Parts: sequence; structure tokens; C-alpha cells
Amino acid sequence: MEILSPQQYEEYNKFVENHKCSEFMQCTDWHKVKNNWRQEVIVSRNEQGDIVGGMHILIQTVPVFGCTFLYAPRGPVCDRHDEKVLADLKSGADFLAKKYKSYMFKMDPDVLADDEEFKKIAEKMGFELFAGPDGFETIQARFNYKLYLNNRTEDEIFAHINQKCRYNVRVALKHGVEIKVCGKEYLDDFIKIMRVTGERDGFITRDKDYFERMLDALGDHVRLYMGFYEGKPVSGAITTNYGGKCCYVYGASDNAHRNVMPNYLMQWEMIKWAIETGCYVYDFQGVSGNITDTSRPIYGLYRFKKGFNGTLEEYAGEFNYIYNKPMKNIVDLGVIVNKKLRKLKKKLKK
Repeated sequence: MEILSPQQYEEYNKFVENHKCSEFMQCTDWHKVKNNWRQEVIVSRNEQGDIVGGMHILIQTVPVFGCTFLYAPRGPVCDRHDEKVLADLKSGADFLAKKYKSYMFKMDPDVLADDEEFKKIAEKMGFELFAGPDGFETIQARFNYKLYLNNRTEDEIFAHINQKCRYNVRVALKHGVEIKVCGKEYLDDFIKIMRVTGERDGFITRDKDYFERMLDALGDHVRLYMGFYEGKPVSGAITTNYGGKCCYVYGASDNAHRNVMPNYLMQWEMIKWAIETGCYVYDFQGVSGNITDTSRPIYGLYRFKKGFNGTLEEYAGEFNYIYNKPMKNIVDLGVIVNKKLRKLKKKLKK
């Protein structure tokens, strides 16, 4: 086990980008986005000195209590069935937990729910598994919808898409919808549409500063897409392209002009980016785990993504290692109280 210095991060990032379990949130540039956290990097090396496993750790200080929370988003990056490497990386987390007075360490790799081998290794190391039924109870979505590209051409993939979905892409083209890769000068338009989406679908949106940091930090690995109808922005998306994976991370759509289907054309343009850059998968990201109740508003998100004829994957969930159980209980209670106060404050503003 080795805790890297910042001067060694280039070696680590090269390892992450080229690993089959690569994740953009596991590169050190992600800390520039989550700049209110501290960061550390743990690696495991083989006898030749090469990195064979790595973990980018974000460290959040808990106000008042004087403790911290360790989190490896979508980590670790390694052979997820190599018990020796996993134990080595876990020993690094233990070291950091002592250094930063952490009450808990959380990791949420994209291992499938039926990966019993990984779950047994994690349980053996003392991790507790948490998984909610809908999949949005965890920090990262537990159910993702993915389109595996498998070296197919644009024509082959487009022909494989659901007929209605292909029709909607053509509707957008027929009505002159334009999809453009834009710079930060369009973030105000993106944020405006994002807030409309949040109000419509009932989720909290992020501030402009967050997206500015994301575009700056990830550089060529991220794009802001905007959809225009009659010259006006009507939809937007932020998508990453890292380590062979193209991920649709944030999306926004206006209530107006939805009949010209800008979101379908935008998805197709982003899928084309994944194909052009040799990605093996286009990840539509989170959907609800409850896909039988069609009356729920969130079902529409699944129905939209399903039109591209991909694969619904269920991840195991979050693996938590508790260092201080009483402190965890106190912090959890504080989080619940804080959420209730925010809801009350929101009601009073109306």
C-alpha cells in the first residue's frame, strides 16, 4: 500500500484512464469539481513496482463534530476479485481514517448485484452493504441504463434502436433542431433549463459554479451539449468521455417545444461522440429500480432511455466500513434533521 504525493498523480491518472474498470470520478481532476473536499490517492503495486490497483479518496469534514467521512466514488479501480489488492487498498483507507479521524469509509464500485464473489470479499473485510429499492437512496444511482457499442458502426447502432426512438430522432431533424457542443458561455441557458427540469421532475439542481468547475477540470473529457429550436436553447446535457466510457451525467429540457423531440436527437449526437472516440459503452446513467409502476413520474425517464435498446444494470450498492458507530449514528441523525429543516425553510418561502 502506498499513499501518493501530488507529484505522482500523473502516473495514477494514466493507470485509471487505461484500466478496464476506469471511472472519471476516480481521476484526481475530479477533486477540482468537489473542491470543498480534501483528496488522497491510495495505490497497490506489484513486485515490479507497477500500479495494479488504485483508489481516489474524497475526504469531507463533518461540521461541529470534528470528524470526517471518506468516500471513493465508483472506486476502487482494480481487478474487483483480487482479494490481495483489495485488502491492500483497504489498509490505505484505514491509515487515512486514523489520519483524518474518520467515522466511516464508503465505496460504491459498479459491480453488479449478482457479483457474489466481490460481495463475499467485501463482507470478509468488514464492509456493510447498503442498497435501497429504488436505486436513488445511494449517492450514485444503483440502476444504470447502458448501451454497449461493441465496435458497431453508427448505421448498425441506429438500426438497432427502437423504431419509435428512431422516428423521434428524425422528427427533430425534420423540424430543424440543432445540437451543438458549446462552451461555458451557454451555462446560463443550461442552468435556466435545468431549473425548469428540476421543478418539473422534483429534484434539486446544482449551481452554475459547479458546472463551470466540471468543464474546466475535465477538459477534453467532458462536453456541454445544447439543443436549439428556431435559434433558441430548449435542451442541454453534460456528458463525460473517459476511459472508454461515455456517461450522460446531467440533462435538462424545457417545457416548451418538447414536441420537436430535441432530447432524442441530443442523445443520438452524444452516442455518436462515443462511437467516434472508440468507447465500448454509452452510459445513460441512473433510472429507478421500480420499472413496473408506470404511474410514477420517474418511469418516464426509464421509458425514454429504454427506447435506445440498451441494457438495464443493477449494481450491488454502497459498501460501508464503520470506524465509529456512535458517531455515525449522530451524524446520520444530523443529516435527517438538516433535511427536514431545509424542507421547512422551502415551504416558508412559498
